[in-house]
Amino acid sequence: MSTPLAAPAPGVPAAATPALAIPSLADATELSCDVLVVGGGTAGTMAALTAAERGANVLLLEKAHVRHSGALAMGMDGVNNAVVPGRAEPDDYVAEITRANDGLVDQSTVRQTATRGFAMVQRLESYGVKFEKDEHGEYAVRQVHRSGSYVLPMPEGKDVKKVLYRQLRRREMRERIRIENRVMPVRVLTHPDDGRAVGVAGFHTRTGEFVTVRAGAVILATGPCGRLGLPASGYLYGTYENPTNAGDGYAMAYHAGAALTGIECFQINPLIKDYNGPACAYVANPFGGYQVNRHGERFVESDYWSGQMMAEFATELASDRGPVYLKMSHLPEETIGAVESILHTTERPTRGTFHEGRGHDYRTHDIEMHISEIGLCGGHSASGVRVDAHARTTVPRLYAAGDLACVPHNYMIGAFVYGDLAGEDAAGYRAYEGELPADQLAAAHELVYRPLRNPEGPPQPQVEYKLRRFVNDYVAPPKTGAKLSLAVEAFTRMSDEIAGMGANTAHELMRCAEVSFIRDCAEMAARASLARKESRWGLYHERLDHPERDDQSWLHHLDLRKSPSGAMEFTARPVEPYVVPVAEFAPPAGPERPLGEVELVPVATAGPRDGAPTARRATTGTEPSGEPTTPDAAGTDPVGAGTGPVGPGTGPVGAAPAPRLRLLRLLALVEESPDLAALRPYLDDPDPSVRAAAVTALGETAPAGTGPALAAHLGDADPRVRAAAAAALRELVEVLPAEPPLAAGLREALAVPDPAVRVAALDVLRALRLGDAALYAASLADAGVEVRIQAVRALVSVDAVEELAGAAADPAREVRVAVARGLAAVRAPAPKPLDPLLDDPDPLVRGAALAALAGTGCPPEYAAPAVAALADAAWQVRAGAATALRAAPPAPAVPALAGALGDVNADVRKAAVLSLLRHAGEPAARTALAGAADDPDADVRAYASRVPRA
Repeated sequence: MSTPLAAPAPGVPAAATPALAIPSLADATELSCDVLVVGGGTAGTMAALTAAERGANVLLLEKAHVRHSGALAMGMDGVNNAVVPGRAEPDDYVAEITRANDGLVDQSTVRQTATRGFAMVQRLESYGVKFEKDEHGEYAVRQVHRSGSYVLPMPEGKDVKKVLYRQLRRREMRERIRIENRVMPVRVLTHPDDGRAVGVAGFHTRTGEFVTVRAGAVILATGPCGRLGLPASGYLYGTYENPTNAGDGYAMAYHAGAALTGIECFQINPLIKDYNGPACAYVANPFGGYQVNRHGERFVESDYWSGQMMAEFATELASDRGPVYLKMSHLPEETIGAVESILHTTERPTRGTFHEGRGHDYRTHDIEMHISEIGLCGGHSASGVRVDAHARTTVPRLYAAGDLACVPHNYMIGAFVYGDLAGEDAAGYRAYEGELPADQLAAAHELVYRPLRNPEGPPQPQVEYKLRRFVNDYVAPPKTGAKLSLAVEAFTRMSDEIAGMGANTAHELMRCAEVSFIRDCAEMAARASLARKESRWGLYHERLDHPERDDQSWLHHLDLRKSPSGAMEFTARPVEPYVVPVAEFAPPAGPERPLGEVELVPVATAGPRDGAPTARRATTGTEPSGEPTTPDAAGTDPVGAGTGPVGPGTGPVGAAPAPRLRLLRLLALVEESPDLAALRPYLDDPDPSVRAAAVTALGETAPAGTGPALAAHLGDADPRVRAAAAAALRELVEVLPAEPPLAAGLREALAVPDPAVRVAALDVLRALRLGDAALYAASLADAGVEVRIQAVRALVSVDAVEELAGAAADPAREVRVAVARGLAAVRAPAPKPLDPLLDDPDPLVRGAALAALAGTGCPPEYAAPAVAALADAAWQVRAGAATALRAAPPAPAVPALAGALGDVNADVRKAAVLSLLRHAGEPAARTALAGAADDPDADVRAYASRVPRA
């Protein structure tokens, strides 16, 4: 067996280490193997084990250390897709994944996971990986998804990687598997005649040594591109996915000529707010946890492994029902302890420390959730290298497995299955003995070492931050053709910046190479998103300019590949005939449809331009400072004789102040608490940045006349100015006089096309009592849902019951819920207007309407339907019914509420306890409340203990 590559001597001070020199290409270290596995994580480990078991000499390259690399580094808390006989059927699983991925699935690949996954569970178990079982030794599979039971918890899953590493180091495996840690490939080498994979080129991430490998087959198992979007924290490595997964395999497969598919289908996940780790619903849900909005209402209607779920999550988060939480505070102590033992020891062991630092405890606090940055991932979404049912890519002898491969929603078990498939198929090849392609080696050498030629060039963190900010700004959903086109331009432009990055150490070379991979993935994501002219997969590919799903034209895979000329080309590939029929989808047959290069949307100018641009005509006038201006032949603005240029962007002496200088003067003026007249020239400035700053200054100083001036700027042509005016009005609403000019300006703003302006105008009109029922009712016909909700609030403020009742048929559920609550909030509420909402087809609306009966009164004719609603299938309806009965006569209410204390949903039981407290004068109510003192839910127990003494 070969000796591992040399590593730096331990204990040598950094100062003693000589500056890294660019090694000669001729001095490269060359390795050889039958099967080369790139990546030592989930799929890579299994691929190496399987290939070795089948007699191949295997080389496993890992840019970190196999012992603690990959997504499994800290363990795994459960299996999302275990198809255990007797608990789930392979065909049902295939159908579920097909639905989750909106029909775009090669079912033959998904079926491999469905049919081979259980054997993989048993194989892992034989290695020592532990899965939860019941008292009879059966796998304790739980139901988390809307249909089917696929979740198999792993309470001791923190040791998975340790177990796998132990397998790699078994004596019989050591004879077949050579592990080279700290070696990072950057390019797959292909044969110049037939294009088959013959090896890789890379370098040692500690010594900087150039390394080449000749191989009979290459298996890429490098994980997803998790370092694509920028986390909310701005920390480059604070990603949802393992931050070492920078899209290495995506870029290597692309440059090797392999097809990638579904790259427009992003991975976006729910996570813990301010802690970029998973909220672990797959762990909490089997134990009884669930996601709620700030009202404690479940809101996810679609399945948990679909992009539609993330769309619903995002919608809820952005609505007045946000924030969103993972609710676990209703669980009993023993359950929370079990959940803590998993969540605080696997995947993110710092999670417990994070909660402790905030004084949060799952027993008393629900976990605020948010949305992750975007990434590319086959295993959790559907974006990856195209593979067949044996993990083969479109390049001969090149394989892809794990999150890199496009087998939608494959998760951990699927990664193991495809690692096994790749290792099995690749084991039939023997080491390549020909010459490695010199031109490809030279290109890889240049890619690795060019940062050493620019040691003072921009550092990698700076360039990467900029790159990923562009991803957030232009590529993250919701997408538009214009923003995606800007993204392509930005990523193309940044190629030169990336080539100019500087480095001094081998570690920095690794990070610079990763930035080049991220850039490649970013361009692929932007171009693929442009090419698919529809919306699909919920939030994963939401196009505002193509908002509908179009199965007629786009129920096709979208493949991309690098053309011989180096361009990124696309093909619409028909979905293979389904193995398992799914009624919702009927993929059209036919040949592949070449699409060529994607066409960018023109974004160079704002608005149409029919002719060549002309210089802006200067006019004589008075600047805000009162200084006269003189037209200049070149259209430049003088700043005053003898002053000279002030800075970049300023014109020569004698020109009017450029926007930058006018902004500086405005900032100086604000310090003097100017009146409206002094600010007026800036408010009317031709430059929108100056106007926006002036509006903000107006909000800060609030001189007389501020209200009408701000209202006037709600109709500004620039969105920045409008937003600043709306924010200032809402901030100052308590101090602005309710004067007619302000009312007139706000009424005019209700016709502004910007819905955010209309929302702000209604809000201020309501708060200052400047509107009436007729005005507010007119906004119930507005196209914007948020505008209509604001109109409902405004109608409540003037007790316009008749107009409110008229909104009960609004098409948006959010509006109908607001109406239900509003009808209970008027000064003289009555139940009759709630009638249509009580029969609404949406359970959330019915629940809100029932809850509103507690405010309007619940006479006998309404109490009877409320009692009946305690048996409704929707927990929201049952909770609303329990709330309604607090205002009902005791005779029907108390027995029904006592029965509701046995409801399976804790929120229903809590509502029942609160209603029984209103009837605490009744002996039967007191008896029921006493019995609730032992309820497993802390809130129920706490409220039951508040029974007043007799």
